[in-house]
Amino acid sequence: MSGRKKGFAAALGVTLAALALPSVAFADVAADLEAKALELDMVWVALATVLVFFMQAGFMFLEIGFSRQKNAGTGVAKIFINLSVVTIAWWAVGYGIAGFGEGNISNFVGTDGFFFHYGQDILGTAVTADTAMLMLFGLAFCAVSLAIVWGTTLERIKFGAYAAFAVVFGALIYPIVAHSVWGGGLLSDVGGKPVMDFAGSSVVHLTGATAALACLLLLGARRGKYGADGKPRAIPGHSMPLVGLGVIILWVGWFGFNGGSTFVTEDAFFGEVMLNTMLAAAAGVIGASILIYLKTKALDVGMSGNGAIAGLVGITAGCGFVEYWAAPIIGLIAGFVVVWGVLAIEKYLDDPIGALSAHGLAGIWGTLAVGIFASPRLILDGAGAGIWYSIFGDQSFSSTIGQFGVQTLAVVATFVVVFILSYVTFAIIKAVMGLRVPESEEIAGLDISSHGMYGYPEAFIPQEEYPVGNYQPMMAGTPVATPEDR
Repeated sequence: MSGRKKGFAAALGVTLAALALPSVAFADVAADLEAKALELDMVWVALATVLVFFMQAGFMFLEIGFSRQKNAGTGVAKIFINLSVVTIAWWAVGYGIAGFGEGNISNFVGTDGFFFHYGQDILGTAVTADTAMLMLFGLAFCAVSLAIVWGTTLERIKFGAYAAFAVVFGALIYPIVAHSVWGGGLLSDVGGKPVMDFAGSSVVHLTGATAALACLLLLGARRGKYGADGKPRAIPGHSMPLVGLGVIILWVGWFGFNGGSTFVTEDAFFGEVMLNTMLAAAAGVIGASILIYLKTKALDVGMSGNGAIAGLVGITAGCGFVEYWAAPIIGLIAGFVVVWGVLAIEKYLDDPIGALSAHGLAGIWGTLAVGIFASPRLILDGAGAGIWYSIFGDQSFSSTIGQFGVQTLAVVATFVVVFILSYVTFAIIKAVMGLRVPESEEIAGLDISSHGMYGYPEAFIPQEEYPVGNYQPMMAGTPVATPEDR
């Protein structure tokens, strides 16, 4: 028999076998395709997780850049310790409290997944490798929320407070909020409507900023921040290039933060989410830059960077729920909000990097913006579209205003719960171990007083090849804290 005839006979045999056993053949193919689809989805989540963890470097550079040289090194140690402590807290307790499923007690906390391990039964299914990937993705979000807390505390907080609060935050505070929205808790069904927060404007960013506010109220301002007349004085950070690098890293990481929250590659929907993310960030920079220029006649680099962060925070809730045209509107308003917020808050509270505004106020705006701009094409089952679509579309006004009310409730509930839990935690830390370093250590700088070495040793340790000058940073038209204050 010729080779061609042999090939034809073999093909005919395979065809006849497939026809004879169609259900078996198609079932095997379908199972293989489903398995490959899951593998592809988890590869995407893995990539997104790496991007979200990379945001820790962004927070590090941002905070170091906004710090003075004598406090630069402590920012590195803080990231290492916080990320490590929150990892263990999330693995042991936090993931179980978050309860990303149906297991809960009175809708407040989850009941499965403590001391997460292979083969463990969660919600009636066994933990496998793909479950571990999703658990790790959740940890990355928790770590980002914790990182937000410390931007308000630069240059005067005791290092031990980081670790103590990280335990409580990773094991209890953040998981409770995450469970309420994403784990089947109270906010996942409010009168038949779910809160829509695609990637965490309220769950992640407002939570972190609210905890930061609680800490700041107990911690107080940096020495020399406010003059005898009570007016704020500038304490410039030592490196705007590092601030810029931090913002860019956060910007890149946000593609994983928002895009990865799709959890699947089906229909490449993550592309829509990522484009919305980019549009809002760009508009945030433009909005913040315009407003700060109108107010000061100068283009403040830090404000432009915070505009990017505010735009990103603002779109985080709606990135998977709004159309492209709405994203730059959300980002632009977030840029305006962050400038207004930084200038207003600085009169009363010392927030060195503007975290309360960039993550708190922008997080509130982003959560509410979903209730304004959410597209009927993209909303969750049972949810209402944004108010926009009842004014300029065919959606019921009662449904849209109801959804806006649900979004508002999410903001209020998140703030109240997180503030109370965080304030109590920080009050206990303050009573037991102290929250603020002594004045002498603050003047010397946390690098040398807490870690025994400066981040920039040649700037502070006189050597013949490294002469130390009398450098004093200045900002045109703005009172600056004196060397004695610093």
